[in-house]
Amino acid sequence: MGYAVLRQKEKIMKKKFTAIDLLVYAIIAVPIVYLALNYAAMPATIPIHFGFHGADGYGEKAQSWVFITMISVVSFMMYVFLKYLPSIDPKRTAASSDSLVFKISILIVVFLSLIQVLIINAMLGHLFSIEKILIPVMGIFFSLLGNLMLNMKPNYFVGIRLPWTLESEDNWRKTHHLAGKLWFAGGLFAAILGLLLPYQYALICFLALVSVMVIIPVVFSYRYFKNQQIK
Repeated sequence: MGYAVLRQKEKIMKKKFTAIDLLVYAIIAVPIVYLALNYAAMPATIPIHFGFHGADGYGEKAQSWVFITMISVVSFMMYVFLKYLPSIDPKRTAASSDSLVFKISILIVVFLSLIQVLIINAMLGHLFSIEKILIPVMGIFFSLLGNLMLNMKPNYFVGIRLPWTLESEDNWRKTHHLAGKLWFAGGLFAAILGLLLPYQYALICFLALVSVMVIIPVVFSYRYFKNQQIK
């Protein structure tokens, strides 16, 4: 048994560099290339912080490199971590959702790269894009993530990891089925509100929706756990 587990770990660690990896790394590099192409046209002072009313903090344009590079590094590290997640999982739970975790990693990379492009546009003075597209993009991200959660199997790394969901496969399945449907619908609703409402109101609604989308599955999971104990 120990030999078989060791061979499986070696197999996972020796995952080959694929065309998909190349595509993902290209997507990660897009914001850096986009910034390089537009850096000369960027004003000396750029927005570096965005609040309820749009840009409310400014700095030198050289800071754009620090900001974009940091997010790109985080995106790269997240992708690599999730790709090799099964090899560092001591209980091999992540292996059962290997394909799903891989899809989540790609979704995160695309989302972060798109957000960076929107931020660069804002730094160039195109505030319309970030104020009208940011909330819809985040809403679609939550919606797609919710769709993936519907088939997520128990693991210690991704999902709604609570003591009672990790303890019971049935609790995990029911909680993620509810959360998946809730996040899918809530994300779409947030995206629509982002297109229809002014940015500050759309942001408030988005934060409220995210709170509901997180709290309801947690409460449901705990109540399900308590009901099972009674039985």
